[in-house]
Amino acid sequence: MWLLRKAFGGCGSVPELMSTPDAPRVPGGTEACEILHVDMDAFFASVEVLDAPSLAGKPVIVGGTGARGVVASCTYEARAYGIHSAMSSYEARRRCPHAVFVEGRYDRYAETSECLHCVLLRFTPLIEPVALDEAFLDVSGARRLIGSPPVIAERIRGAVLEELGLSCCVGVARTKLLAKLASRAAKPVPSPRGNRPGPGVVVVAPSDELSFLHPLPIKALWGVGPATARRLEGLGVMTVGDLAAIPDEALRMLLGSANGRRLATLANGEDDRPVEGLRETKSVGHEETFAVDLRDPESLHRHVVRMADGVASRLREADLRGRTITLKVRHPDRSTISRSQTLQSATDSARAIAAVAGALLCSVEVSRGVRLLGVSLSALARGSAMSRQLSFETGFETVSGTGLRHWFVPGELSGADPGADRDALVDREAAWEEVEAAVTQIRVRYGRSAVSSAALVGPDGISVKRWGDARWGPSGSAR
Repeated sequence: MWLLRKAFGGCGSVPELMSTPDAPRVPGGTEACEILHVDMDAFFASVEVLDAPSLAGKPVIVGGTGARGVVASCTYEARAYGIHSAMSSYEARRRCPHAVFVEGRYDRYAETSECLHCVLLRFTPLIEPVALDEAFLDVSGARRLIGSPPVIAERIRGAVLEELGLSCCVGVARTKLLAKLASRAAKPVPSPRGNRPGPGVVVVAPSDELSFLHPLPIKALWGVGPATARRLEGLGVMTVGDLAAIPDEALRMLLGSANGRRLATLANGEDDRPVEGLRETKSVGHEETFAVDLRDPESLHRHVVRMADGVASRLREADLRGRTITLKVRHPDRSTISRSQTLQSATDSARAIAAVAGALLCSVEVSRGVRLLGVSLSALARGSAMSRQLSFETGFETVSGTGLRHWFVPGELSGADPGADRDALVDREAAWEEVEAAVTQIRVRYGRSAVSSAALVGPDGISVKRWGDARWGPSGSAR
């Protein structure tokens, strides 16, 4: 919910909307459809076209441009070639050799998303962001002021287009599941002969729910992944209607009690989940897929320091601290392992995160090669609500056979006795907190690359990990 908090903080007061006469609520009619799902059209790609109008009408693909890259978003002109998000960039280039590839700019998309939420907040404060480009809205309290839910949906589309220069689709329904499926039905339809515009707004009235839902493929339901779909299709269950016709007991025996009961409920159009506008962030992290497999421990350690620095920056921006530090490593065969350490107290210190993650890295066999590396922090809470991070003596030790010198945390990971007076440790830790606070202030004023740890300084200057860097795969050789 970081985006929602940022939107509240950046919008000031909510502009007054003109009251619209509205008919009395009619149970069972569209007035009962008080949940909206707003979904931007080809969001990342559309932002790129907005910033570079010369790309308009071309098959534009946003994502990693290297051999290990994946598609994050693409225009409908590219979708006409069967390209979709999460497809490998290699396959996308094979299908459309003349496509224009653009490296993703996550910061730009996050900035635009904040503007989107400022628009949505003018219609209702009950917003549940799902991603940068979509959100659920509960408009039950806005009907008398603005109009019926379908009217609100049309006004949202108009406001987004006018103020952001971008298009969106809106689903209107009684439940979150149906609103999500309705927004999908409102999308344009890509075609090699030219894209066909969608309706923009699709309303699923309560009386039409099953006739709308049951013809859809079973993969349309939340929780039906590839494995579950294969199992159901092997039994001849192809549509949601087919699934709804299976007796509940048989479905529970096939898929398990909890999953079977949940899918049976969804297949019959029931979804009692409310729009949750106050969900807290569960974890903050960075991960990166490298253009070539890395085996050098010292190089990997520099990446750990860079990622820890990025994680700490995001924590401080959100006034968060956390206790559990996790290192994620994926090998060339795509096998993935993780190592975690939970501290006694919370931290938002780049130095502390790098110390623990660096020690965790030493417990991983990297000679096999590292395809992906990630650092994250969880068990989060507001900085003001948690105790200060654990004070620790810092030092270096040399990893046998590597020559790598890394931070270690006596008493937490190495088991060594800090060997210093507690007051001295607290003073030293307080001094480091002042250093990191000063670094944060310098970056706010002069940019993220203005100052950094010596470990992040290379031939090309300071290498700072930014939110979203290499999110969709590498574009060149690993640094």
